[in-house]
Order: sequence, then structure tokens, then C-alpha cells
Amino acid sequence: MSKQYQSDLPNITLASTSIFRKQLLEKLGLTFTTAKPNINETPLPNEPVTDMVKRLSLAKAEEVAKGTNNSIIIASDQSAIFNHQPIGKPLSYDKAFQQLSNFSGKTIEFLTGLVVIDQIHQETYQALDTTKVFFRNLSNEDIHNYLTLEEPFECAGSFKSEGLGITLFEKIESTDPNALIGLPLIQLTSFLKACGIQLPYLAK
Repeated sequence: MSKQYQSDLPNITLASTSIFRKQLLEKLGLTFTTAKPNINETPLPNEPVTDMVKRLSLAKAEEVAKGTNNSIIIASDQSAIFNHQPIGKPLSYDKAFQQLSNFSGKTIEFLTGLVVIDQIHQETYQALDTTKVFFRNLSNEDIHNYLTLEEPFECAGSFKSEGLGITLFEKIESTDPNALIGLPLIQLTSFLKACGIQLPYLAK
């Protein structure tokens, strides 16, 4: 039996306190709350990055779901891969400089997991987006200027694609440009429609 579209929105919770994911979800024109999932994000021994991203996305959604009823919970997790190895946050100028130097003229992959738990209909939806970022050949001056201006030391990969990081790229291959920032909105729209939410949403 197909779900009927709802004229009044159910409770929607974004299982993240990331300002970037919040801004992305706001683009859909929905009313929602945010919650921080308190989970251990340490990778398991020998765990492939793809499996880790899927596992953590689901764990975030399930953790937040424990404190809600009749809600829709949206969760996401992201990791970057370079030379088959996960890329961490640099946390310092020197490490960020080294990361971007390594990426010069190369390609990295961003894996973004998405999970939607629909408590109303007792359904769980999962997806994984892969985005490829192709870097320009970067000079030391390119890297220094960028790091000085944007200080992306808390960002995996040492850049912010929604900011000046875009100047470092040759091209991006993705099914959804929002995924690189942290939330695949195209796939999320499909999941929310499956939950019975009409999008675009027009308040009654």
C-alpha cells in the first residue's frame, strides 16, 4: 500500500549539529530540529572505508531515534579516500599543507552515507554517494594562500568545497554536488517522498 502524502509535516530530526548539513537541509524548505548523536566513530580493525561510512550513518540515525517517537530521522557520515587510505582532518597548517601537496594533480574520493529512519511507517532507507574531486596542479603559493585565507584545519582533506576550496579543483564528478558538502539532497528527496512527504513542500 502506497503512503499518502502528508499535508502537515511529521517531526523531522537531523542527526547532526553540523552547520553545513543544517544549511543543506534548510534548502528543502522543511521544519526540523537537530540532535547530536553520541556515538563512537572509531573505525573497526581492518574496516573498509565504505563499510565504516555506512555503519556510522546508520549508528547516528539509530542513536537519535532512541529519543524520538513518530519522527523521521536523517543522518549522514562522510569520509575521504586517497590512495585507498582514509583521509583525516589535518588540525594544523603543516599537515594541511602536506595533504594538499599530496593531492596536487591527483584525485580523491568522498564517500557520503545517508540514512533515513521513518518511525511512522517503520521503514529505514540507506544510500551511499561517491564524489570524485580532481585537483589542479597546485603551487606552494596556491596552497599557502588558500590555507591562510580559509584555515580548513577541521576539514577532512584540508579544504571547504563550499568556499575557496573550489579554486583548487580541476573538476568534480558527482551525482549530487550537495553530497560533497555533507548531505546528498537528491537522494534524500527520494527517501522523504517514500516517507510520504510532498516535495517541493507547500505549507497548508
